[in-house]
Amino acid sequence: MVVGKLAKKKNRPIYIAEIAPASIRGLCTCFFTGAVYIGIVLAYFTNYGAKVHIADSSHNQWLVPSSLHIIMGGIIFVLMFAQSESPRFLVKQGKSQEATHVMAQLRQQPAESEYVVREIYAIQAALDHELEATRSIGLAGKLREMFFVKSNLYRVYMATMVQLLSQWSGAGSITLYAVDLFRILGVSGEQEGLLVTAVFGIVKLISALVCALFLVDVIGRKRALLTGISLQAVSMIYVAAFLTAVPELGTTSNFVLPQSRVAASRGAIAMIYVSGCGWALGWNSMQYLLTAELFPLRIRALATSFAMTLHFANQYGNTRAVPNMLLPVSAGGISPMGTFWCFAAVTVLGGLWVWFSVPETSGRSLESMDRLFDLPWYRIGLHGNRDAERQDVAACESDEKQRMRVGMHTMARHDEERKTASV
Repeated sequence: MVVGKLAKKKNRPIYIAEIAPASIRGLCTCFFTGAVYIGIVLAYFTNYGAKVHIADSSHNQWLVPSSLHIIMGGIIFVLMFAQSESPRFLVKQGKSQEATHVMAQLRQQPAESEYVVREIYAIQAALDHELEATRSIGLAGKLREMFFVKSNLYRVYMATMVQLLSQWSGAGSITLYAVDLFRILGVSGEQEGLLVTAVFGIVKLISALVCALFLVDVIGRKRALLTGISLQAVSMIYVAAFLTAVPELGTTSNFVLPQSRVAASRGAIAMIYVSGCGWALGWNSMQYLLTAELFPLRIRALATSFAMTLHFANQYGNTRAVPNMLLPVSAGGISPMGTFWCFAAVTVLGGLWVWFSVPETSGRSLESMDRLFDLPWYRIGLHGNRDAERQDVAACESDEKQRMRVGMHTMARHDEERKTASV
């Protein structure tokens, strides 16, 4: 039972996207990414505190930080049992009545209210449409839907590119190797490096919360993503240019930074903070949000699991690659200068890809997401939203005509019943 619950709820962004109303889906999912940075900040300051207050000879210097993993994991494990399943998952399992009950709890409305009934009806209608269109069953059928249905294949392509471009843009590496990178840029002393890194975590936390609360559902996913990528690109280019001007940093031992370069060094350190803001506003929030809300209900869990597998594979590859990339060319690396130019190039490429390939998903229900992908692949990013809005209008007109037909039929039946009663 426990294993089943863990399997069903292993992907938090999907769960949040499925239970949140469309109008605040971005806020709820991005707030989750902000919560991730709460953990990062706790970890940074715990490392700093352990270094300052616990002797280097004591095992507690690593036991105390490591114990945080057990504490947080235990809290999550206990609270997991208080969660309800996603209404969309329950509809897919054929448990419409239970789905209605959960939806009513989530929306704080009676189960028979028009809003709840309409939500469940829309989910069921979308699932029925998917089943009618594919008629495939089992894992093999879902894989065929993912890779042989053109609109789904485009979404798989989007999720793949999001994971590749975000992880290799360098911001994740900066989070992980912040102490080493700050030292390369001129921060001396181990304690000072840990403190600067902890402040870096706070900057990313605040940026993620600002994105969740004020940006992603206000200006839209695409604009938030492009804004974050632009900040990150400017930062990477500045740091790369600084390291190009002072190539000895990070490659020459005991190198003393000239006084004339101190201001530029502080600027590079500031740009690392700016890159953290850009990452939190852009790729970090969107790699979870877009992946969670793109796919149809029948293949959502499988497709998102595929995307998150790519996420962790690229994260692992980047983690292993960056220390080697930072090595001097003579030692087989590409030097800190080359590493940041590489990050800058990937970030700029990512911005161009987002502009031409990513449609706006803000404010759209998960059940109407298919309308964004009806155009040929090369037109989706720039014209998908306009086409989807045209389909929305047509669907509203169709629903209105259907309601009018039902109303006229009901009135005619009532008239017939009155005539029969009068006779």
